[in-house]
Formats: sequence, C-alpha cells, structure tokens
Amino acid sequence: MLKAKTRWVVQPSDESLIKLLTESLSITPLVASLLVNRGITSIEQAREFLKIEQQAFHDPFLLKDMEKAVIRIKTAIENNEHILIYGDYDADGVSSTTVLLTTLRKLGAQVEFYIPNRFTEGYGPNEAAFRQAHINGFSLIITVDTGIAAVHEAEVAKELGVDLIITDHHEPGPVLPDALAIIHPKQPECPYPFKELAGVGVAFKLSHALLGEVPSDLLEIAAIGTIADLVTLHGENRLISKTGIKQLKTTSRTGLKALLKVANVNCAEINEETIGFALAPRINAVGRLQDADPAVHLLMTEDAEEAFEIAKEIDLLNKERQKLVNLMTEEAIDEVETRFPIAENPVLVIAKEGWNPGVVGIVASRLVEHYYRPTIVLSVDQEKGIAKGSARSIVGFDLFESLSTCRDILPHFGGHPMAAGMTLELENVDVLRTRLINIAKTQLTEEDFTPIKKVDVCCKLEDISVKSIEEMQLLAPFGMDNPKPVIQVENVILANSRKIGAEQNHLKLVFEQEEHQLASVGFGLGYIYDELSPTVTLSAIGELSINEWNNIRKPQLMLHDVKVNCWQLFDFRGTRNVDKLLKTVCTVENTIIITYQASQYEKLKQKGYEKNIAYVESAAHAQELNVNNKHLVILDIPSSLDHLDFLFTQGKPDRIYTVFQQEADHFFATIPTREHFKWYYAFLMKRGTFNVKELGEKLAQHKGWSKETIEFMSQVFFELEFVTIENGVISTNPASQKRDLAESETYAKKQRQIELEKTLLYTSYSQLKQWFEDRFQSSEVLVNV
Repeated sequence: MLKAKTRWVVQPSDESLIKLLTESLSITPLVASLLVNRGITSIEQAREFLKIEQQAFHDPFLLKDMEKAVIRIKTAIENNEHILIYGDYDADGVSSTTVLLTTLRKLGAQVEFYIPNRFTEGYGPNEAAFRQAHINGFSLIITVDTGIAAVHEAEVAKELGVDLIITDHHEPGPVLPDALAIIHPKQPECPYPFKELAGVGVAFKLSHALLGEVPSDLLEIAAIGTIADLVTLHGENRLISKTGIKQLKTTSRTGLKALLKVANVNCAEINEETIGFALAPRINAVGRLQDADPAVHLLMTEDAEEAFEIAKEIDLLNKERQKLVNLMTEEAIDEVETRFPIAENPVLVIAKEGWNPGVVGIVASRLVEHYYRPTIVLSVDQEKGIAKGSARSIVGFDLFESLSTCRDILPHFGGHPMAAGMTLELENVDVLRTRLINIAKTQLTEEDFTPIKKVDVCCKLEDISVKSIEEMQLLAPFGMDNPKPVIQVENVILANSRKIGAEQNHLKLVFEQEEHQLASVGFGLGYIYDELSPTVTLSAIGELSINEWNNIRKPQLMLHDVKVNCWQLFDFRGTRNVDKLLKTVCTVENTIIITYQASQYEKLKQKGYEKNIAYVESAAHAQELNVNNKHLVILDIPSSLDHLDFLFTQGKPDRIYTVFQQEADHFFATIPTREHFKWYYAFLMKRGTFNVKELGEKLAQHKGWSKETIEFMSQVFFELEFVTIENGVISTNPASQKRDLAESETYAKKQRQIELEKTLLYTSYSQLKQWFEDRFQSSEVLVNV
C-alpha cells in the first residue's frame, strides 16, 4: 500500500445537472461536471461564467457612499484642491494606487500618492502621515486597499479638517472609521451585489463612477491586483481578470512591457499564472524590501528608458527577496524544531529579531506548506518593543475570527479568514501564542492537520484527450474558488516509471487502463519511485495539461499525489546491497525484518535493528507474529514453507520486500538422479566396503560429480539402512529391505529445499506475487476454520 500525502475530497456530482449543461451548452461532460462542482448549476449561470467577458459591470453607484465620494472628489478637482491617494505596499495596493492615480490625472486633479514604509510605519494609515499630509496642503485623502480599520486615523483627519474617503475590501471590524465616505462592498447596509472585490476592484469601481464609463484601459492593472490578492475569481473579479489578461497580452503600458521583458514572458502565452508567478512577486518584492513607490512609478511612466531601468531594479529586488525568504524559512523551521514542536503547537507563532517584516508572510506560507499548521511569523523590534508579522491559516481555522478575540493585545491587525497582518507589543507574543493554541485545541482535530486536496472529478483514461483539456480552458482564468481542475484517475496500472531530472528528484509515470495510456510528471516527487512496485494498480490526482514535443500534442497529468490501496511486492532477490535496503525501509516504524537464521539475527541486532528484527524458528513462532498492515522484509529462505504460510494468519502486510538470500544454492547444485543412486549402490555392493573419507573425492572426480554428491548419497543409504558407516568406512547391509529414496529425511529435505528455492528464487515477479496471494487466501481459510 501507499498512503496519500493529502486528504482527497472528491466533489459529489449531480449527473442530471451535468447532462443538462452538456446538452444545453454543447460542452463535454468533463467541463459540465467541473461547472457543477463549482456551484454553477443553472444554464444561465453556466453561460454567464463561460462567457463572462460578454457580461456588463455592475452600476458602481450601488456601492454605499459612492455618490457622496464622487461629489466630493469632483468638487476637489474643480477647486484645484490637493488630493492624496493613500495606498498599500503590496501588488493589490500598488495596482489600486495606479488605477485611481491614472483616473484622477485624466480628470485633471492635483493628485499625488503616498504608500507607507512597511518597516518604519507598518500597515495602513497612520497619524503621522495624515498630519504631514495636512501640513503639505492636502485637503482630501482617499485610501485604496486599506483604511477600514483606521478608526483613530479617521478621528485625526476630522480634527485636522481633512476629508477622508476610504476604499477597501478587507474584513470590516465591529467599529467603522468616521470618514466622509466608506466605499466597501462588505460594510453594513451596502446593497452592492458582488461582495468579493479586491482592493483594486473597489478602486476600479470608483474610477468607473468618476469617469461615467468603464475604464477599459485600466483592466490589465485591475487584473494584476485582483489575481495577486487571491480573491475569489467569480463574478466581477472573473470579468476583470479575464478581460484584463486579454488586454495584458497586447499592452501598450510602457512599464508593464518593461516588466514583462525582464521576467522573460512570452506575451502570447500570458495567463493568470503569468501574473501570479512573474508579475505579482516582482511588484510585491519592492514593498517587501523598501518603499513601494518605484512599483507605482513603473506602472505610471511613459518613458521607455526609465521603465526598463526600474524594471531591472525590481527584478534584482525580487531575486534578493527570494534569497532572503529561503534563509528566513530555514531559520523559522529551526525555531519550530528546537523550541515549538508541532506535537505541542497546533498553531505556530514564531518570532525572531532581525527578520525582515516584508517577507514574513511568504515565510508563514512556507511553514504552512511544511507543517500544515496555522502560522504567524513575527519580526521583533527590541528597540521599539514591538513585533510585526503576518499569518496564514489552514482549512478549518478562521484566522480573522480567532485574532478578533485577541483585539485587546492587537492594536493593529486586519485580514481575512486565511491570512492576516498584525502589530503587537513584544510582551504579548507569548500571550497571543497561548490564546491561539487554546482556540485551536477546541476547533481542530488530528484529521485537520492533514492537507485537503479537493478533487473536481474522477476520470477514466478514455475520457482524457487533447480536445477535452483544451475545452477545460473555458473555465480560465483559474484562482481562488475557481482553481485549476484537479482530476483523479482510479485503478490504473503502472505501465512504466522512472526518476527524471539532473538530481533525479522528479518522477515520470505512465498509466494504463484497458487500451488507453496517460503519461504523468511529478515535480519534486522522485521519492515516490521507490514506493511503487512494478505493474501496481494505483490511483492518482493532478492537473491535466498538453505536452507538445516535435509538433505532437498529447495529454499529460501533472501529478499532485498518488495512493495504492492494495498490498505491494518489492522484489530484491539477488540484491548485493542488503544494508542499503534495510537502512531505507527501516525508516518506517512498522517494518519487520524476518530471518530464519540465528546467526543473521545476532548480526542484525549488532547493527541496530533489534526493534525491527524477528527470528522465526518455527511455524508456531511465525503464527505469533502480527504482520497485519506492516512492511515485511523477508531476508532469507525458510527451511519449510510452513514458516511462511503461518506468517499471514493474523493479517496481510502492506508491503513485502523479498531478499531470500542464502549461502548455498541447492537448486543449481549437482542433484543426484535415481541413475546416480543406482550406479553408486551397485558400486558399493561390488566393493562390499568403501572408505568414503579417503576415496570419496577421487571417486567423485572419476564420475564428474562433486564430493558433496557422494556424501549426500552415502547419508541417504545410511538412513535407509542400505549401508552402515563407521569412521568413514561404508559397509553394505546384505539384510536391507527395498525402500523408496523419499523415506530418507536427508533426501526428502533436499527435495523440499529445491522446491522451495524453485518457488521463491527462480519464479518471475508475477508468479511470486501470485504465490503470496495464494498464501494470503490459504491463511484466511486457516483462520476461519
């Protein structure tokens, strides 16, 4: 067997709905089932989802306070007031700032932007920045992608006589800021039909309202922030993303063209992954390591030379960020292993001085991937006595709700159920850890700490084709709540397997089902190669793609996980490196090494395998061993098949590793035939006596036999009472009775040993596996009897 590393949750399918969508929309059952599993259950919903670019944007004035905000902004423009856009330093914040800055400049506003420094100011609006804005002559501040938690800062703005408009999408707290206007789809009494806009989506709606039309030229910027911020890709977010990606492929924005160039992106192949893995990380890297202003300047500039210089600088910052993340992740793992073991910490709260607060969110995500625990990573500032950090969660643990119970020690915090940011006094770090651990103990079970992998649909290999994979792209762009489809193939035969890559750490498998085959690749899954036996029947999950090579296009599965539900046989007969095998398999606690030799038992004990080794002296001893669900290494050959048969009376092992090493090879030794015995007996009768001790080897050489053959036949004759042997001298017994050779224990034992070797050593892999299958069935009968 092979257990999956994750919990596969297969979405239930409504076959009647799938059939309805298939027939009504002329789509494949595979795509129809994917739609149904995403909660799209009507023809109208499905048509809207598949043809989202044909849908219209909602009226922006449905957002509460939108009219009030538009009137105030237009008044400020008419009066030449100085307007400040107050943004955030991540990709969503930079995109939001760019969208509104572009719009207000288009309208002729006197506008500048301000993004706080992550290191010196932290997240969100702050009093000092507001006071400086007032001194600098700004009479209107508009926040983008931030501000919903700025209760104190709103009071400061009011005190200063500065009007404040908040546009945000983060979870509103119990008390909202007293601002001139709050544009937030989730605030109470807001009738806006779509609640899940990113920060840039809210800024885009404000631009829409200000301009009186959809700002189509800003869709590519809005798509970057929307995808980067991991909001749900349904509704307007899907409309923004799909149309924005299309626009991005032919962008005329100078800064984006430069960034795409340094990222080595082929514009024709741009999709949501381009944003998620090429553009967003680079934009984010700026604000993670320094002021985020260059990212906004890049998106706003029309100077190609300036754009390319900024893009190169941003690319270098991203590489620096990657090195920093790797180093901090190693240090964070060391903290967990030495100070906060996961057995005692269902929530990980890790804090250290000197960590860069700009990348703690990425490190938190890495720890969640590594340990699958809700994780908070904090950067400690001893001088100020504070800790700043980010949190990432797992399914089943609502971070925002849990952190909300700790508001008394979290003066600055905000976020979502799965992610949050915060600042707290250093003395309260341990308090926060204790509280969250106590909450987790009441909410999470042991099962919750195994990652969930949602599977969209189970497929037969015959259902997978280039055409069906191409049609799945109708569901793109993929992202939150619309992930790339994960499919499962069940009960497929492993036709081929090998490790690939320079370090042999990747895996290539070929599955077979009836006459159909499917190739699959698992990056970083090379270790699974040693966990799969030849021609095993297995199940796998992954994402489908099309592999193109020499103008030939074939379906391919990008592996996520593999499991085997049946027992497996691993054939190591003839291996010369038994020590290597034992070191590998004995890393699993439930491994039992079976030996039938006392000397081998002692050797293995001396090598440190005393917890794994079992010395089987008899069938009764074999029967006492519980090998159910164990990994069994059968090191040598028993003297009797009974010693193997009775191993399985208490259950079936998950795996059997057969080594069957032995010192002597009976099967290929000289085996005397009845003609050998006949000639040798006639020879002894003629001689009367024969000194086998002195002349046995000479006789063997004369006949072309081995000395052991002479000794063996002599012992058989002795046991059958055909001869007597005294001091190596054989004398014939004239009174002997006719008897069959099989009546000799030595002869019978030799025959049993030969048959044993033939069965265990010289059969094919499939024959040996079937032999074990038969043993399992026989043992079941034995137990039932």
